[in-house]
Amino acid sequence: MAVIDLGTLGSEFTADPYPYYAKLREAGPVHEVVTPYGDRLWLVVGHEEARAALADPRLSKSPGTVGLMMLDEQVIGPHLLAVDPPDHTRLRGLVARGFTVRRVEALRPRIQQITDELIDAMLPSGRADLVAALAFPLPITVICELLGVPSSDRDRFRAWSTEVVAPTGAESERTAIHELGAYLDELIEDRRCGGPADDLLSALLRTSAGDDDRLSAAELRAMAYLLLIAGHETTVNLISNGVRALLAHPAQLAALQDDFGLIDAAVEEMLRYDGPVETATMRFTREPVRYGGRVVPAGEAVLVGLAAADRDPDRFSEPDRFDIRRGGATGKGPGHLAFGHGIHYCLGAPLARLEARIAIRSLLERCPGLAPEPEGGPPDWLPGMLIRGVRRLPVSW
Repeated sequence: MAVIDLGTLGSEFTADPYPYYAKLREAGPVHEVVTPYGDRLWLVVGHEEARAALADPRLSKSPGTVGLMMLDEQVIGPHLLAVDPPDHTRLRGLVARGFTVRRVEALRPRIQQITDELIDAMLPSGRADLVAALAFPLPITVICELLGVPSSDRDRFRAWSTEVVAPTGAESERTAIHELGAYLDELIEDRRCGGPADDLLSALLRTSAGDDDRLSAAELRAMAYLLLIAGHETTVNLISNGVRALLAHPAQLAALQDDFGLIDAAVEEMLRYDGPVETATMRFTREPVRYGGRVVPAGEAVLVGLAAADRDPDRFSEPDRFDIRRGGATGKGPGHLAFGHGIHYCLGAPLARLEARIAIRSLLERCPGLAPEPEGGPPDWLPGMLIRGVRRLPVSW
């Protein structure tokens, strides 16, 4: 089969990739493609095959498998998304000790308080850019407080983070990663030299798995890097994509406003229908692997299309229909892959779900008549195939 150049699809693919993914799925679940950035790799678009690939030990997360080292790994250090067992098992075990379910649930009152304060500031004008007013400041405040990042540094961090996940150019991406790495070194040193604190970064400094097994300086920097970026960028776009879906489907919006008992199910459908992560980070074949009749040779890069898989009609009935009742009251129908699958399943999934449920419910309760701002202009989509979302979401109420 011919190599498919996704770069020729232009801005239409960025704005709405789903029809293109549907055409690819009709032709088969796995394709060799060239991405809009010029990378030649294998793209998995079928749900069954995507789920299998996400948990397949024959696929390595380490770029070293094919003799590569990604820019962030060079500058920041080895993080959870770029290592395999046993290193991954050890690192995830150490961070999981600080990132517990109890710690996440204890954040509920503070998340509600931050949400209420942000909406209080929005209300008088009757209109806002929802990304700037709520979807960004809520998760960035939560993750920065969780890790102990000073509030005065959050705007700088946001600029670095956005450049990392949706780079505007190779040089600007490199600069952002270097500046962020230097910042994290200073932050960690400050925590190391300071007294006991209750933030997660301090907990990671103290944690061990016995035998004095602790995170090294490079590992701690890489872990903070991953938690800071993954801990807010995905949630920003979960909230904004979810609200966009509701605004585009007034009957579903009305159903949720009539019964907020559907909020859990609604968030799960938002994750499936137009989730914040379009493709998982790259994997690399250790040996030839076969998915859906296609053999991917050893030493090749594989991109698992989470967004494509979650619109697969073999898994979801009428997959292009947004239906907040799809999985019942809890949304526990056929499982989506928005948070991944297997050993790299998103560690922050409970926090992202909690923030989205609180933010979207509070917004709809306090802003009746929420609608797209008529003078808001066309969407400004984030570039690339990693994070799916818009830079702005003008709304009124």
